[in-house]
Amino acid sequence: MAIASDSSIKRRPFIISRQIKLLAGSSIVGLLVAVALLSLVWTPLPPAKMQIIYKLQPPFAFGVLGTDQFGRDVLSMLMAGCWNSLSIAITAVAIGGTIGSAAGISAAATRGIFETLLMRVCDVIFALPPILSAMILGAFLGSGRFTAITAIAVFMIPVFARVTLAAALQAWSRDYVLAARAIGNSRLTISVRHVLPNIMNQIIVHAAIQLGLAILTEAGLSFLGLGVAPPAPTWGRMLADSQTYLGLAPWLAILPGLTIGLAVLGFNLLGDGLRDFFDPRRF
Repeated sequence: MAIASDSSIKRRPFIISRQIKLLAGSSIVGLLVAVALLSLVWTPLPPAKMQIIYKLQPPFAFGVLGTDQFGRDVLSMLMAGCWNSLSIAITAVAIGGTIGSAAGISAAATRGIFETLLMRVCDVIFALPPILSAMILGAFLGSGRFTAITAIAVFMIPVFARVTLAAALQAWSRDYVLAARAIGNSRLTISVRHVLPNIMNQIIVHAAIQLGLAILTEAGLSFLGLGVAPPAPTWGRMLADSQTYLGLAPWLAILPGLTIGLAVLGFNLLGDGLRDFFDPRRF
C-alpha cells in the first residue's frame, strides 16, 4: 500500500484551509444573493409600510427583528436593502471592471504614450475618493442610484486598469505570445485570444475583492444621503437614521452594521479563496 510522502501530508491542511475560505465566502455571498432575489417577490411586510403605533419595537416583540422609528419592519428593510446594495455594487464593479480591464489590456498591447496617459489619468482619479466624487456628481446630477453607481464605477476603473496592465505585461513576455507574434497575429488578436484568457482569473479574483469595497462605499454614500432615494431602504441609510435612537433602540444600528460587515467579509473570503484556487502552486 502506498504511503503518502511527508510533503503531501504537510500540504494537505494548507489546501483544506484554502477550501474553507472559498466555501465560507461562497456560502455567505450565495446567501446574500438569495435574500436579495427573494426580496423582489416577498418580504414579511412591505419595507416602506409605516405603523406608528408599533414604532421602536424590539426584536421578537413585533416581527423577528423589531421595528424602526416609523414602525417599519426591520427584517423587511434589511432584505430590500440587500438588493439595493448588491445591485449597485455589482453594476458599478461590472462597469468599472470592464472599462478598466479593456484600458489595461490595450495599454499593455500598445505601450508608449497611451500607457503613460492611462497611468496619469488613474493617478488623477485616485486623488478623488469615491465619496468625494459622489458629492461632486450629486451637486450636478442629484442623489440617487445613478450617482452612486457612477461614483463607484469611476473609482473602480483605475483599480482594474492597473491590475490588468501589470498582468497583461507579464503575459506579453510569455512564450505563447511570442509564438503568436512570430506567425503574424495582430496585437488585437493576441490580446483577445491569448492575453485576456490567461489573465481572466486574476480579473475575476480582483472583482470579487472589489465587490466588498463597493458595498462598503455604497453604504457610506447612502449614509450621506447620496445613494438610493427614500423610501427605498438601504443599509447605509438605516445606519444614518439610527443615530438618534442609539440609546433607545440600539438594534437599529447593530443589525445593518452587522449585515454590512457580513457582506464585506463574504466577498473578501470569496476573493481570497478564488485567488488560492487559481494559484498553480496549490498542487
